Order: sequence, then C-alpha cells, then structure tokens
Amino acid sequence: MKNLYFIFLWILIFGCSPMIKDQSQLIQFQSIKCDEIVNPLGLDNLQPTFSWEVDVLGENKSQSAYQIVVASSIEKLNDENADVWNNGKIMTNRSSYIKYNGKPLQPFQKYWWKVKIWDEQGVASDWSPVGTFEMGILNNAQWEGAKWLSVMDNRTSEHAARPYQTGKMSKASMVKSQPAGYFRNEIDLEKEVQSARAYICGLGYYELYMNGEKIGNHVLDPAPSNYDKQAYYVTYDVTNQLNKGKNVVGSIVGNGFYGQNISWKRDPESEKDLSYGKPSFKLRINITYTDNTSTTIYSDQNWKSSTGPIVFDNVYGGETYDARYAFEGWNTVDFNASNWNQSNIENPKVSKISAQLMPPIRALKTLQPSQIFKAPDGDWIVDFGQNIAGWVAIKVTEEKGKLIDVILTEALTKDGKDIYLGTTGGGANGLKQNLKYISNGKKDQEWSPKFTYHGFRYAKFSGLSNPPTKETIQGVLVATDMQERGSFSCSDSLLNKMHSISKWTIVDNMHGIPEDCPHREKCGWLGDAHAFCEYALYNYELDHFYKKYMEDIRTQRKKVKGYHSKTEFLVPTMIAPGKRTSSIAKLDWGVATIYLPYYHYVYYGDSSIVKEYYQDMKGLTDYYLSFKNERGIIDNGMGDWCPPRWDRKNNPSAMECHPVVSANAYFYDILGIMKKFATLVDDKQYANQLQKEQRELQAAFDKVYLEEKGEYKWYGSQTATVMALQFGMVDKGNLSEVLEGLVTDIQKEKGGHHSTGIHGNRYIYSVLSKYDRADLAYQILTIPTFPSQTYVMNYGFTTWPERQFEWETMKGLTNSLNHPMHSGFSAYFYESIGGIKSSYEKAGYKKFTVDPTFPNQITSANVAVPTRYGAIKNDWKMSGKTLTMDLKVPFNTTASIVLSAKEKQSLRIQTNKGTTLNDLNFDQNNLQLGSGNYIIQYTKASNTLL
Repeated sequence: MKNLYFIFLWILIFGCSPMIKDQSQLIQFQSIKCDEIVNPLGLDNLQPTFSWEVDVLGENKSQSAYQIVVASSIEKLNDENADVWNNGKIMTNRSSYIKYNGKPLQPFQKYWWKVKIWDEQGVASDWSPVGTFEMGILNNAQWEGAKWLSVMDNRTSEHAARPYQTGKMSKASMVKSQPAGYFRNEIDLEKEVQSARAYICGLGYYELYMNGEKIGNHVLDPAPSNYDKQAYYVTYDVTNQLNKGKNVVGSIVGNGFYGQNISWKRDPESEKDLSYGKPSFKLRINITYTDNTSTTIYSDQNWKSSTGPIVFDNVYGGETYDARYAFEGWNTVDFNASNWNQSNIENPKVSKISAQLMPPIRALKTLQPSQIFKAPDGDWIVDFGQNIAGWVAIKVTEEKGKLIDVILTEALTKDGKDIYLGTTGGGANGLKQNLKYISNGKKDQEWSPKFTYHGFRYAKFSGLSNPPTKETIQGVLVATDMQERGSFSCSDSLLNKMHSISKWTIVDNMHGIPEDCPHREKCGWLGDAHAFCEYALYNYELDHFYKKYMEDIRTQRKKVKGYHSKTEFLVPTMIAPGKRTSSIAKLDWGVATIYLPYYHYVYYGDSSIVKEYYQDMKGLTDYYLSFKNERGIIDNGMGDWCPPRWDRKNNPSAMECHPVVSANAYFYDILGIMKKFATLVDDKQYANQLQKEQRELQAAFDKVYLEEKGEYKWYGSQTATVMALQFGMVDKGNLSEVLEGLVTDIQKEKGGHHSTGIHGNRYIYSVLSKYDRADLAYQILTIPTFPSQTYVMNYGFTTWPERQFEWETMKGLTNSLNHPMHSGFSAYFYESIGGIKSSYEKAGYKKFTVDPTFPNQITSANVAVPTRYGAIKNDWKMSGKTLTMDLKVPFNTTASIVLSAKEKQSLRIQTNKGTTLNDLNFDQNNLQLGSGNYIIQYTKASNTLL
C-alpha cells in the first residue's frame, strides 16, 4: 500500500510537470539572428543568413532538423501559409549561416521570421520568439534623387590654420584642412508619421540631426574604406524624431580619411594627394504615414549650408572648435538660416555604396584623471592612467576669445615632469595631436571633438584660468563597439595583466579597420592584422568587421607581374584601405588575404567567406609561387617585425630570422590552407598541385635552413624554429632534436628570454606548451628582465609598445606605445591554458578539442570561448596531480577531451548534478562528449607528443 502511495505521488508531481508533459519546453532559444545581427535594419544582402542559439537540459543533445518561416507581416507568420518563405522541415544539424532561399526580397521591406528545431530524438521545439529584418538600399539606382552635398568654404576664424612640419622639414608651413560643413533642410510633413528610415552615406565623417536631436550614438561614422571603389551607408530608425508639420533635418560633415589632405603627403610610400575629394554626404529618408501613404526626402539643391565652429579637423592633427562661430539651434525649426548658402552639389567617384553592417564606432568609456599636476612651464598635465584611443571632453568657463590648447601624448619625459611627443608621430605625419577650443565667453561650456581621435594617456592644457579637475576634464575611449564575448582569467596575476593589456591594445586600435596604432599612422597594415586576429576572435564578435576589412583588401589590390612570370596578378598592398599603400605586399604581410578568411571560417564556420574570396586567394598564392628560386625557396618576405633591440636603420642584425625564412614558414602553412580551401570549393586539380608544392617546400626548407646546434638541430633562429614546429614542418625523426635546439637557445644563449618578433612571438608559448615545455613558456613571459612581457609591464606601459627596446637605457621613448600586433601571443591563454580549439573539419566549434596545457605555477583558470552555439566554458583547477574541469559543451556541439593513455586510466566524469557517467565514447584515447555540463577529473600527465 505504501508503494502505491509513492507511485501515485510520483505521477502527481512529475507526470503533471510541464517539463515532462511537453518535451518541447526543454528546448529554449537563447537568441535568433539574421546576418548575425538581432533584428537588423538596412540589409543589402539578397540572401541573408539565419542563426540561432539554443539551450537544452541534459547531455548529448543536438539538433536533427529545423524549419524557418518568413513573412511580410506578423499576421502571415505561420507554418501553413507564411507568404515569403517556408522551407519546411530540413533534416540537418546546421544551425548557423542558413541562407535565405525564398521569394525575392524587396528594398525597404520589413520581414518577420521565426524558427523551430527538432532534437536528436525527433522532439520538436516550440517556435522561437519572432525576429525581424529589414532591407535597405539594394543598388545605387535606389538613391534616386539624393545628391552629394558639400559646403562652400567661408571660414574667417584666425585659428583655422595649423603649423605642419615633418622631421625632414627645416621649418613649419601653415596648412588648412578642408572645411567641415553644417547642412540643414526644413521639411513639412502633412500627416502623422507611422514609420521613418534614414539612409545616409558620408564621404568623410558625418553626424545626422533631426529637430535638434542627434540621431543614433555612432561617432566617426562611417568606417574608412577605399571610397572611390566602396563606400558605406548607415540606416537609422527615425520614426520618433519626425512629427506632423515642420521639421528640420541637419547634418555636420567632416574630413575623416576621405578629405584628409595634409599628413603623409610627403611620404614616398603614399600617393601624392591622399584626399579623395571634398567631404560630402547623401541622404534618403523614407516616411510612411499612418494612413499607409508615403513620401521620400532627399539631400538635394534645397539644402542650405555653412561652415561653423569646427574650423579645422584632421584625423591625425586634431580639431579646432571656435565657439564664437557656434550656431544656437541651427538644427531646429526656429533657426534663421537666411545668411546660409545653397549647398554645393558634388559628383564624386564612388563605384559602390553598401550597407555598413559592422558595429559602429562609439564613445565606449569615460576615464577620470588619475593624476593632475603642473608642468615646468606652468601648464597643467592630466594623467588618465591608461593609454587609450579617443579624445578629451572639457567643461570650461573662460572669457570670449580665450584659446584652450590641448596636446595629447602617450608618454612623459624621463623625469616625469612634462609631456613627451616622441612616440605619437608628429615628425612622421607632420602634425601634433592637438585639440583647440576658443571660448565664446559663456559659463560652463562643454566640448569634445567630433571628427578626430588620438592615442594618448596624457593631456597638457594651456590657457586654463583655473586648475583642471575630475569634474571638468575627462578622457573618452572611442573605438569600434565590438561585443566582448570571450573571457580568460587564471591564478596568476601577471598573466591576467598581460591579457588585460592585450585587450586594451586591440580595442584602442579598432576604428572601422584593424589599425597598427591610433596616432602616428592609423593604417591597416596587413601583417599586423593577421598577427593578432586569432586572439581578437577569442574575445570579440568580429564577423562583419573582418568581412568588411576583406573588402578593403580586395578593393586595394593592384595589378603587378609575377617575379618569374609575365602573368599579371591582382595583389594586395601592404596597407588597406586608403591612399597610403606602402607598396605591393610582401609575402608575410599579403598572406593576411588568406589567413583572415581561414580564421573566420575556423572560428565561425561560415564557408561563404572562403567561397567569396577563393579566386583572390588562389591568384595571390600563384603570385607568390612565381618567386620560387632554384633552391625551391620563395624569395620574398618582410620579416619577423620588431624583435628585441631591432631597428631597421640602426640595428638591422637584431632580426635573427631572415625575412625570407619566416615568410617561407608562413607560406608552407598557407599552401596547406589553400589545399583545404581548394577541396572545399571542389578545385581538385589545384588541391593536388598545392599538396605537391607544400611537400617540395618542406624538403627545400629543411635542406636550406635546418642546421646543427651543438648536439641538437634548429632552423637558425627562435622564430624559424617555432614556426616550423607550429606548422608541422619538422620531420618526426628530427622533432626531439629541433625542440631541444630551440630550448637550448632560449635557456643557455638567451638567458631564458625570447628573441622573437611578431611572427615568432605569436606561437612560441603555445608551441613550447604543446611539446611539454609549458614551464619554459611561463618563464619567458614572467622573467622580470628585458625583453619579457613582464619587463614591459614593469616599466609602466598599459598597452604593448611597437618596439622591444631596453627603455631605461634610452634618452626617451620612441615609436608607438600602442601596437596590437604584439597582442597576438595572448591567444596562448585560450588555446593552451584554456585548451580550447576548434577543429577545421567541423569548423566554428561544431567540434572542438579541450586540452589544457599549462605550467606548474598556474593552479586554476576560467575560460569562456564564444561560438555560434553558445559559449564553451572551461573552469579548471589543479589539486595535487588531479585536474578537475568544470566544462560546458554547448547544445549541438561535440567536445573531444584530449587524454594520454595514463590520463584515460584515471578518468572520472560526472554531470554537474552529480550523476556518474560510465558508458563513455572514445576516439582512441580522446573522450567524446556531446552537449551538457560536466565535471571531469583525471591525473594530469606530461604531454606525450614526443
């Protein structure tokens, strides 16, 4: 009787539970995205993609099928008669980058969509929450009556000119920027507005206003590009900014990189005129009234314009704002614009205008001064405590006409008493980082620039009547608003600080392109871009960012003949985008054209980027193959940039690895990648050719560069040896000797230090960890003497400097102190200490390995890696010799836990609810786990690769 009671109670509790009653409720959608954006506006992709993240209780859960429906209204969104697309039940486990394949999508149309899935047992989910996407301008013809508008130059401020002087000039010359323009148009709307969208393209930077209100929170918009070939428009929902009756639409347009006509003009690696033309914009506004009629507003000959308080703007030199020329209410209905001019209509060369889908640049963070002190000349210096990219915001009360002059630097003089300009590049580009504000005499005037940004930690103020305070001076971090999705921390504070500095250095250098530095050059050097790409992908959402940058590279290419060939190739330049090209790309820089799509595919699983650029990559591979010499070596390369003590003019021999050697190591890897890509696109003949080329290059590399090192072997430098080990170039029979050759050089000849530049340093710590030398990797990083990362941190840098110099021996700092190419090594934190890497065969972490490899000094780590399926999380700790991992495997993915035979013998695994798992699946020694949350324990053994 008692047993019957308990059976009845069990049925009552669990049988009535909604979790058991309706299995579909076990499947919960965490997010749904179209083109990897939540509810995007202004798409111009006729086949947008769909992705979703799902969370499911239990273990070994996966998707077996999905169904997507798309409709032209919410009412028509159902699985019976969705009027735009219903793909039915599709039997596949794919859940990201699903291409739309329904009726042709129409410009400016809004669509509603949802998805349902079936799990591995055929249980269907409920429908997801409803998502939307909206198409924008799909081709140039749809700009219709929109005109490019520019302003007449009628500046009269005595502060409109600046001194320009490069290091090679004996005296300065006074220069003006092209004028920044203020534009306005009054429109009369006859009815109540139901919806409104603004589409704006700026050639140069713009800000858009309606009825006195700035539209959106973008700054420095749009992203830089090769404007004559590819410009970008931005879409805004402006429904709430427009009213029945009179309205004013306004815009301010500055030079940006489009109109930059001052810096780098005398540089031999630049075009003579770096400006593309006069800064201008074009605008289209679609308005739908509540009665479903519509109207369209354009930028046209009816717009009035004037110069205003921004009397100088340059992305390198800064901005001058003369508040005496400010217009109160210039973008409102009540403003009298009778003395404004009719706007100029331009006809710039712009081949294509596309939707800007990458995250915009925004003001991301405000920094308070950490210290304020007087310089020897009586001016005030503000230390923000962190090297950032952006600007300062000020609040002043000064008499009319008073000039507040702000100079921004990364460094102080060696005595710490004054600012030091030697690292921010005025001698190279001719302009100091200089913000100027001329007071209008009013109380509490607040100002920050609109069309420039700088790299700085310190700001020196002259012209202030009162000392600056935390209330009157702030630093503003300004950068591309990348969503930070990955995370790393461990038990070692030094490594955590390196991770923080690496992230700061990357964030400071993302302004629509991956820059080399945020002050002197602001250029997208290709070698720098691929050096830190993987680390950036571990931390940030960068799908559209790198797709956009690939277009920058593509539109920057130039025709050139091969070295041993009369064939013409389209080859990228060292820099993209812009007119400072710095010549045809050397091999180790140009391979960014192949590495960026490869990393994108491995990290996100989107094969479209490979297919889109396959012919570009194939042509580039063939171009570099034309440099093959009689020894089988590709005779091309730039070098392992910025190793310790190296200087191109004063100490070139400090680059121990010859440029051709490191370039050939990269090219061996590239041949393997291109073989994979050729297979992916079914180019079998080319795949076979590349396999042969790769085999021959490996043999040539060994024959030419492998040498004796005492009783061991290596490839002549740390960098070459590390890259050969990383890319699998070392024959098994030589593996132990080559590794010991590397270790010998590090320990005995370099005193426990690295001698690598950006290429070798990217891999050295991961390679040493992979081959059971994790303690040595830790030693190189944490030894406090030059040139370790700890040495750099101990000197006080908050971002990684460009050069590896012994700073205390120098008269002053030099070169950039904010160079993200040196952040690349920090991928080691994720791929080695965290142990998480995606497979290529099931890219995008559909299947991934988990193999934490770490030094004895680290006892715990917490790592999260973003994927299209949700975050992989591995929180591990060591207790004695026992490793315990708290591992989350996202739904619809598989983890391969890498184990040695000894580790497998001690393996114990439970769910996070304490259930012991005994029926385990292995691939050789490696444990295969489907989705779920697991506690995994085993006795950690040494790596057995050798």
